Amino acid sequence: MEEELQLNVPLLRRRVPNLTSAARTAGLRAATVSNLCTGKIPVGRAEVRTLVALAALAGCSLDELIIRGSGMRMIETGIKALDLLAPVVRGGTVGFVARPNMGQLVLLAEFMHRMNKRGYTTIFWDPGTDAPGISHVKDQSEYVLATRDDLYKQIVKLREEKDILLGVDRSTVLSGELFSLKESLKEAGARPITVALVDMAYAVADDSAAEAYGPLDTLWRFDSDLISRGIYPAIDPITSTSTISEGNYLDAAHLALQQRARKLLRRYRELRLIVTTHGLDKITDSDSQLYRRGERLESYLAQPFYVSEAYTNKAGEWLSLYETLEDVKRILDGELDETEVSELFFKGKLVVRT
Repeated sequence: MEEELQLNVPLLRRRVPNLTSAARTAGLRAATVSNLCTGKIPVGRAEVRTLVALAALAGCSLDELIIRGSGMRMIETGIKALDLLAPVVRGGTVGFVARPNMGQLVLLAEFMHRMNKRGYTTIFWDPGTDAPGISHVKDQSEYVLATRDDLYKQIVKLREEKDILLGVDRSTVLSGELFSLKESLKEAGARPITVALVDMAYAVADDSAAEAYGPLDTLWRFDSDLISRGIYPAIDPITSTSTISEGNYLDAAHLALQQRARKLLRRYRELRLIVTTHGLDKITDSDSQLYRRGERLESYLAQPFYVSEAYTNKAGEWLSLYETLEDVKRILDGELDETEVSELFFKGKLVVRT
């Protein structure tokens, strides 16, 4: 994760080429300025006079010098299941845990597409493979680069103006190149880089993602049962998680609905095993109500993607977080108990009937 406040180092270095000498002339300690630029000293702990002096040297305001709001907060993707249950952490790492033919590269391509629409710069670190679906990811990426050096140069060039979404394969974790790139980019400062980490070799067992991927801020675990029933995105709503759900980072209403939704879906999955085998008459009336609501919520979380329009003949759908939470609350509260499950499946925002 990135710090809450960051120094706009590219701006500073561009406007003050010999920063060390200029800092000394302004009465600042060169070591202090260097530590601020590399992040060894958090901006929040810097003396105000130091920051004012740096802004004066760069001929900019403090608001231009200090990039704010890049701490732990979510990035809205417009994808209901993800935003509700396992939000992307801005400046964090998202791990995709999937087996073959589960759609991880389709989801990565869709993620890239949606972040392009939000004004992000999207970059794909080409692993040099011809994995099925990789062409879709490349098509949705503004830049496709093959070497660490090329990535570093491009990110440094672009990072001052925009947040960056970087798609990479787990091979870069194994080789140490991703770690090396992140370390070198600490010197560059500026806006956060959000990393989407996939495993094109499909070598990661479902229960070993943390060890295989390294530290993750968001985990999207793909679910074979959802795929068998044609429910996409096939993200397991129980085991897919995000660190942003811990602490006080999420809005209280969001967190409460997330917990209610996860609890319902967990119970629904338990009941589904019984219903599938023995039928609805083998569970109590109260469990039957929970089962049907879980069925509706699961169907509602299926969503058409923009990158799949040619295959599904359905227009891609974007829902704001507010719309998603509003719809989920209606389902959880029983307002849609009389609505057919098929009316909720693979659509966008629910239509409010008056």
